Amino acid sequence: MSAFPLTQAEIDAFIDAAFAEDIATGDVTAEATIPADAMLTATMNAREDMVIAGLPLVAPIVHRLDPEAKLDFLVKDGDKVPAGTALVRISGKARALLSAERTALNILQHLSGIATLTRTYVDRIEGTKARLLDTRKTIPGLRKLAKYATLMGGGVNHRMGLFDAVLIKDNHIAVAGSVTKAVEGAKAHGQAKIQVECDTLDQAEEAIAAGATSLLLDNMTPDTLRKAVALNAGRVPLEASGGVNLTTIRAIAETGVDFISVGRLTQSAPAVDIGLDWG
Repeated sequence: MSAFPLTQAEIDAFIDAAFAEDIATGDVTAEATIPADAMLTATMNAREDMVIAGLPLVAPIVHRLDPEAKLDFLVKDGDKVPAGTALVRISGKARALLSAERTALNILQHLSGIATLTRTYVDRIEGTKARLLDTRKTIPGLRKLAKYATLMGGGVNHRMGLFDAVLIKDNHIAVAGSVTKAVEGAKAHGQAKIQVECDTLDQAEEAIAAGATSLLLDNMTPDTLRKAVALNAGRVPLEASGGVNLTTIRAIAETGVDFISVGRLTQSAPAVDIGLDWG
């Protein structure tokens, strides 16, 4: 994923759903208090330091209600901006801008929050070989957008879903009977790339011997991760996961693993503060 991931049809569907739950049959406040011909100019402003993600959705959201609205984008997705930065200037029909305001701000704040948290994690491992991965821990329906936001923050996209890569986890192993049987099953299914989640060094060695092409080392201490790196000796890429936070990630990265995955990037990143200021 290197560009904004939604097609026009997906953008339209997103706006349909967002407006259906917020505007529904109409914005009764705007219709009751704002003259139909009133015009307004407003600016979206960053109210804290942040990394921007989600700007390509702002214009379609506004234009759905006012096709003639003018938008001047002053930054771009991926930019790191300080508090007080003007992001977008918008001019158009007052009713339309007021009705579209919350939908536009909600998604921009959410995605920029993911990008901002991602950049914070990326900065913590700067200078190591490790790269930061996202996960499937996303709000249903927003996965493409969430993974795009991690990319804007400097992370690396991992699996988009269950359909595009094999990741054999502990429950798969339990049902299959062993790491080896699970890997053999994936190979028999014609899968060329097979990642195996390993809780112990013995499982790691078994997975490599069975033909795994990468390992997910789950909830291992930095000392155990260093032993896994030595045991692996460069044979397959290693990903560390579990127990990763801003306090622990540097020590994990310094063990020599290739990747570190962090579920909280998309699962619980706090929204950033962006305001729409009129005038």
